[in-house]
Amino acid sequence: MKQNVYRILKERGFLYQTTDDKALKDLLDRRKITCYVGFDATADSLHVGSLVPIMGLLHMQLCGHRSIALLGGGTTMVGDPSGRTEMRQILSIEQIKAFGERFKPQFAKYLSFEEGKGLLLNNADWLLSLNYIEFLRDIGRHFSVNRMLTTESVRQRLETGLSFIEFNYMLLQAYDFYVLARDYDCEIQMGGQDQWGNIVAGADLTRRKLGKQLYGMTFPLIMTSSGEKFGKSAGNAIWLDKNKTSPFDFYQYWRNVDDRDIEKYLGLFTLLPMDEVRRLPKENVNRAKEILAFEITRLAHGKEDAVQSYTASVRQFGSSDPEEKVATSSEISDVHPDTENTIPTIEFTSQLLKEGIWIVKLFVETGLCASNGEARRLIKQGGAYLNDTKIEDDSQEITPENLVDGALVLRAGKKRYRRVVFNVEK
Repeated sequence: MKQNVYRILKERGFLYQTTDDKALKDLLDRRKITCYVGFDATADSLHVGSLVPIMGLLHMQLCGHRSIALLGGGTTMVGDPSGRTEMRQILSIEQIKAFGERFKPQFAKYLSFEEGKGLLLNNADWLLSLNYIEFLRDIGRHFSVNRMLTTESVRQRLETGLSFIEFNYMLLQAYDFYVLARDYDCEIQMGGQDQWGNIVAGADLTRRKLGKQLYGMTFPLIMTSSGEKFGKSAGNAIWLDKNKTSPFDFYQYWRNVDDRDIEKYLGLFTLLPMDEVRRLPKENVNRAKEILAFEITRLAHGKEDAVQSYTASVRQFGSSDPEEKVATSSEISDVHPDTENTIPTIEFTSQLLKEGIWIVKLFVETGLCASNGEARRLIKQGGAYLNDTKIEDDSQEITPENLVDGALVLRAGKKRYRRVVFNVEK
């Protein structure tokens, strides 16, 4: 057996609460176990908010345990009320299935599903075929409504309203834990701190049904030191799908984190040794940010995209290291990609440019702003640039005379760039 994963998770900042600290440490010292985390398919990509549980599963695997990533093909149809002030949008079966398929290659970037190291399962396989009356008689009788009303996920919604379908979510998640314990010998469920009541309910159900002891671990809610919700940038989620958040934008998100969050993020989202995690921010804050961004981008998108994003960032903004090396633990090879192909590039027809395109519309169409109003405010506040020149007039029309080397470079604020070309005839 390798290192005790409990101690690793504790040291790196993953643990918020467990059902039994001592029993878990002893169990993980004695033998290999199977653990799981559930991921509901509520969007067409995972986002960085999913990285804490994914990294938790990865550490389990690295220490010799078996990890189960459970797609919520069934529970997504109900909707988890945890952490929500209103009911989630009801998705169709087809949407949920399609979203789940998009998750699979993203999990594979982090977790191995070969040679028994891990499993990728879908709770639709056992939830969608349930007979409701039979389920209520067999499973529902083990749940106290009074106790369910005291759980955080339910209590927080009582003032704004909790639908009956959402009230059933705890039973379904508990049933997942029971099925995984029964059929896959799963003994530990991990999840966010808002999942505590659901995890405990699953452990209690399994004890009643199988007489088997199960355990739970929860991860802390990650907030930035400035009090903002983790994983948001300019109001937009940071996705693991490179088509939704480019590797360059993904890298830049981590490169620009608050100085106070660097050590915490290095511990949670990289595999660097803890002595480096503690040392790097103290030696050079900006260097530590580059290492953080490179390591996380490498895990999410591969080394090539990480190298390209790093070198593009260095060419745009300079490097904190005169030798331009990331770290001995993750040395960048002698790859010198074309920066023009690394910064997100948007293509439009040549005809559109000949007719003239409104600068405000261009900022919206390239994804730098969410609306015309936001683009106008950006320009008025002095945060919009065209080819490194501040845009002063929000009525400006872009014409071929504005091209530099056949392209435009737009910038919103200090770090968000888009390259625009007009050579695609559609």
